[in-house]
Amino acid sequence: MSGTQRRKNHLPNINRISISMRISVIIPTLNEADNIRLLVCFLREHGGHHLAEIIVSDGGSTDETLLIAQQLGAKALLAPVKSRAAQMNFGAKHAEGDLLYFVHADTMPPVSFADDIPKALQNGVDMGCYKYRFDSPRFWLKVNAWFSRYNFIWSQGGDKTFFIPADIFHALGGYDEKYVVMEEYDFIRRARKQYRMHTLQKSATVSARKYQHNSWLRVQLANMYVFTLFRWGVAPEKLKRIYKQLVH
Repeated sequence: MSGTQRRKNHLPNINRISISMRISVIIPTLNEADNIRLLVCFLREHGGHHLAEIIVSDGGSTDETLLIAQQLGAKALLAPVKSRAAQMNFGAKHAEGDLLYFVHADTMPPVSFADDIPKALQNGVDMGCYKYRFDSPRFWLKVNAWFSRYNFIWSQGGDKTFFIPADIFHALGGYDEKYVVMEEYDFIRRARKQYRMHTLQKSATVSARKYQHNSWLRVQLANMYVFTLFRWGVAPEKLKRIYKQLVH
């Protein structure tokens, strides 16, 4: 089946996409009080008429993440399971928008996200993300970010943010909640068998905090090792234990 045929069979009508598509931004959180205020304010400022809602799906924070989100007008939800896949599915279940946009709490989308995403869908994209840059001038992080412009499976991940029509997301069964790590890679691997993935060439800005607590080489080796084990089919719980042992 061709890409065009797939689009005709599965995607919403293009006129509905271009005229009235509303975006539900879903943010999985755990103790993100330091970041959630900035992100929610940013999304509200730049979301325009396309922004239907901001959903913060929390995994049981012990700080004021949910309170801050609620005070700023976000839909603040306490997910029943502490796991990013489960939290994102829970947020998607409560979403009212035509389009789901998953954003990590330490990532800022481009200011034009609310216009870019409907236009991309109108132009034939089935689902997509942005490339990214880090909020750090370190050379090796610029090298990392350079590769994010490509659609290779190993260059995916939640830092790129991810948008997809809600009907396609639910038809694919959402994120597989057995993946307590690598959930985005698994979803995109499955979704790309039927739909076209595109990386928009504007940059989201990602926190470099992981690299501030670990060396660049340590994080890279951990990423490569865990990704390889993921491709080999190693159990997700084991992948999570290994990653937490390698990266602080």
